[in-house]
Amino acid sequence: MNSQNSVAFGGPGIEPRWTSSAKEGVGTAYHTGCRLWFTLSHGIINEIYYPSVDQPNTRDMQFLITDGETFCHEEKRDLDHLIECPERDCLLYRLVNSDRQGRYRLIKHILTDPHLSVLLVHTRLEMLDESLRGKLRIYALLAPHIARYGAANSGRCCEVGGRKLIHAQRERTHLVMACAPDFSRRSVGYVGASDGWQDLMGNFKMDWEFRAAEQGNLALTGEIQPSDSGEFTIGIACGGSCQSTVAKLLQSLAEAFELHRERYVQQWQRAVVNPKFDFAKDTCDDGGMYRLSRCILLAHEDKIFQGALVASMSIPWGETKGDNDLGGYHLVWTRDLVQSATALLATGQTGTPIRALIWLAALQRADGSFPQNSWIDGSAYWSGLQLDEVAAPICWPGACTSTARRWAGSIPRC
Repeated sequence: MNSQNSVAFGGPGIEPRWTSSAKEGVGTAYHTGCRLWFTLSHGIINEIYYPSVDQPNTRDMQFLITDGETFCHEEKRDLDHLIECPERDCLLYRLVNSDRQGRYRLIKHILTDPHLSVLLVHTRLEMLDESLRGKLRIYALLAPHIARYGAANSGRCCEVGGRKLIHAQRERTHLVMACAPDFSRRSVGYVGASDGWQDLMGNFKMDWEFRAAEQGNLALTGEIQPSDSGEFTIGIACGGSCQSTVAKLLQSLAEAFELHRERYVQQWQRAVVNPKFDFAKDTCDDGGMYRLSRCILLAHEDKIFQGALVASMSIPWGETKGDNDLGGYHLVWTRDLVQSATALLATGQTGTPIRALIWLAALQRADGSFPQNSWIDGSAYWSGLQLDEVAAPICWPGACTSTARRWAGSIPRC
């Protein structure tokens, strides 16, 4: 099939679903200029949240690896996974995904641009079986679920300034993916019919290069040719228009990944309020899990509606949930907000808990109750009354304010 310059077949695709809520990592820059969050599970990127911590825009993004003749490996199912946090007090992740026969491995460092809403995945392909050198092909496969919906997404391949991009959108939210070095080939298809997974699993080769797919459950595919060192960087940007999203993506990719990494780490390490709240000597892992937990709690605060902390960046039983059920843990549950803010107080952090207290005061109803759960702008999702979701925020302010007075000195957002 000559699919170049054509529209994908099989629309609108199968009914969309979300992904596993068993997360292994979450991240974002500490700076409020970056309004993009990511989650990790099974060695791959899961949801990308933008422009707020309660709006997911992707199901997942993973690599497919093939020798073009005998196999095509799906990163999340066919490789063994190792996840590490290589920097202290920082949500920077190192993922090592290895072929189970020991022939190759992918080493990925994942972070966001320190100041822009761009996800960066720097990857190195390590060849352990020389017979595969020059044969392996890598494909980025991304499933957009833009603005909380997997249906009615539209996508296309486009070129800007000579760069090969893949663009998806739904209403006023845009997502653009690129690679450095550039994708060698691209395709946009409908999930279950003309997507990259269907293409590659058939004969281990990329045969389809569809330029567009409209109003459906989509998958974006980009073929990657690593440099001689085996390295490449995937960038995924989100924005309010195609032009602004492309601009921030290309600006981010124009800088060396190591510069982004240095600034990203510095931001998070500056968020350590007081070294006395280190507790390294009181733990068996030098305080590693404690410090990581503190960073993860901080990451759950929204950057526009500051003080609003979602319970978790996950959708429980996501594999069974579609567009008719938008809820999940990526909402503010006041009980969980109080527990998160209380834990942050115990680390010496006062800025986020005080903002959370003020946000709760603005959310409280005239009769003293609180919504069972809500979006970060205060709009109730479930309409019921739940005892602990009302009692926890009512009982909490005294402990919050007295502790904050004792431990005053939290740094502001940088």
